[in-house]
Amino acid sequence: METNESGIPKRKALGKGLEELFNSEILTYTTVEDQIMDETKNDEIIHIKISDLRPNPYQPRKVFDEAALNELAESIKEHGVFQPIIVKKSIKGYEIIAGERRVKASKIAGLEEVPAIVREFNDTQMMEIALLENLQRENLTAIEEAEAYKKLQDTLILTQEELAKRLGKSRSHITNMLGLLTLPENIQSDINEKKISMAHARVLSKLEDENQQKELEQKVIDEGLSVRALEVLTKEPNIQKTNPQKQKKMNNEYSYLQDEISEKLGTKVTIKKNKMEISFVNDSDLNRILEILNIEVGR
Repeated sequence: METNESGIPKRKALGKGLEELFNSEILTYTTVEDQIMDETKNDEIIHIKISDLRPNPYQPRKVFDEAALNELAESIKEHGVFQPIIVKKSIKGYEIIAGERRVKASKIAGLEEVPAIVREFNDTQMMEIALLENLQRENLTAIEEAEAYKKLQDTLILTQEELAKRLGKSRSHITNMLGLLTLPENIQSDINEKKISMAHARVLSKLEDENQQKELEQKVIDEGLSVRALEVLTKEPNIQKTNPQKQKKMNNEYSYLQDEISEKLGTKVTIKKNKMEISFVNDSDLNRILEILNIEVGR
């Protein structure tokens, strides 16, 4: 393997295939990871000390499920790290581009080194691949997911419509998630701690008065109000709503139903010519949709 004067393997650029992927209309983490694995020869996979690894500064996940990490650690003890992490050489050590969960579990398992693939990424690509890994593979909290969307939108300078298309999500899902970031910090914390559901939070995010948001949230916690009951309360005359959405022009008779299903499934849904199409970005996303629909598929 070719190395520099310090004996460190020379960094390999993303390659034409990945550059094209990052510029494509729809990008998925699985596609990027598969492309990197396909382009990597066995002798390019190196072992890096865990102490030399630093988190990706664009990592959206702040809280890692301890039980899940311990479960993965047990698997690593028995089988080893099943897939190399992806890193970028930094001034001191390496920055993790993808695979931080594997690194944390490996540390718990008592490993001192992990297999890794070194690649060059610019800041935008580092952020995008970290966000995609979490959005499409991990169960982020609603606030972490919303923050990931916002960061991706701001960095790539995308409209909500463009962001939805790039991620294979519905426009309404992106809009509703970003709306959570307008809530007071204490309510956002309660969402992360699962004191209220995302559906409750979404209703609260449509209110204008912060005090009313806090009062109604406390009512949800104290009285165990359903989402429907909360919606009824928000329709009272004294409740200040944000600018109500103007009624959308319907391009077909199923537009309203199309939007409702899209919002429920968190992905693009199209109904036309007596057919309904439900979009998904990968197998994991498909399984997520099947779970929402309560569909069990026998194997």
